[in-house]
Amino acid sequence: MTALTDAPATAAPAPARRARRLTPLFFARHLLRLAVSLAVLVVASFAMIHLIPGDPLRQMLGPTAPKELVDARRAELGLNDSLATQFVHYVQHVFSGDLGTSFFSYQPVSDIIAQGLPNTLALAVLSTLVALVVAIPLGMWAAVRTHQGRRRGTETAFTTLTGAAVAIPEYLYGLALLLVFALGLGLLPPAGMTGPASYILPVTALSIAPTAMIARLARVETQRELDTDYMRLAHAKRLPAWRLYAVHLLPNTLTATLTMGGLLLGGLITGSVLVENVFAWPGLGQRTVEAITQKDYPVAQAMILLYGALVLIINFLVDMVLGLLDPKSSLSASTRQEG
Repeated sequence: MTALTDAPATAAPAPARRARRLTPLFFARHLLRLAVSLAVLVVASFAMIHLIPGDPLRQMLGPTAPKELVDARRAELGLNDSLATQFVHYVQHVFSGDLGTSFFSYQPVSDIIAQGLPNTLALAVLSTLVALVVAIPLGMWAAVRTHQGRRRGTETAFTTLTGAAVAIPEYLYGLALLLVFALGLGLLPPAGMTGPASYILPVTALSIAPTAMIARLARVETQRELDTDYMRLAHAKRLPAWRLYAVHLLPNTLTATLTMGGLLLGGLITGSVLVENVFAWPGLGQRTVEAITQKDYPVAQAMILLYGALVLIINFLVDMVLGLLDPKSSLSASTRQEG
């Protein structure tokens, strides 16, 4: 106790910084993994159009189109070539940015993506930010309140509510929010992108489940840090609560939590498809569903390639950030403990 009394009351030792592992070998290994994954994705997106039953050209031209017209269009698109030749042409077009033309709107697929992708990314990024801003303080609060087995009721309520929130699909949240706040109370726009208020419902629908998931992880990370020596010393020095939690505790709980947030960003980009349809959001979601239902294969093919590439690239960037900040992240262990 003498050492604690004599030590300065304005600082508490932080855990020793661990050596970074973002070496050239680490970067090269993950870059190679990304390249292989992207190659598999390109092959899968090419194979899709050949594995789906039915004739896409017949779907495009209609069941009554003359056979001569169908054959001429097939030759024009190069569908009479061997699969190997078609694949080489497909790869060349992908790397040149030529993703084909919609069967129905005759609009270049690259233009469709350029129009809708910014709106989809806006929803995904805003939803991730909202989830992080709400979930991290919520998870830390729950950890402090229930530390060392205190307040069992709070712990039960927290785990039950967050578990239920994670289990409900985003589009169901969207439907409920639409019925209550737009159609029922008339407080918010029901559809479209008409201004800042139109972001509230879709962003809320997308962020509820990630908020619950990150809050659960933040609680586990915070509980682990509360049992460390530097936090016990900070408690013994009777530091102000804001300094104790904001200065000493928060930075050491963020690595795994922010990593999870980065991973969820990729999931939100793909998961926004149904939510965008609920709110008639002018992103890629509506075009993706239309392409699948109408069998507009060039658009559907490009969307699979785009969504997959975005998820892979985001995961790669998260790995790089994690390797830079925390070479021995407890993300996996914390997730297993929470589960």
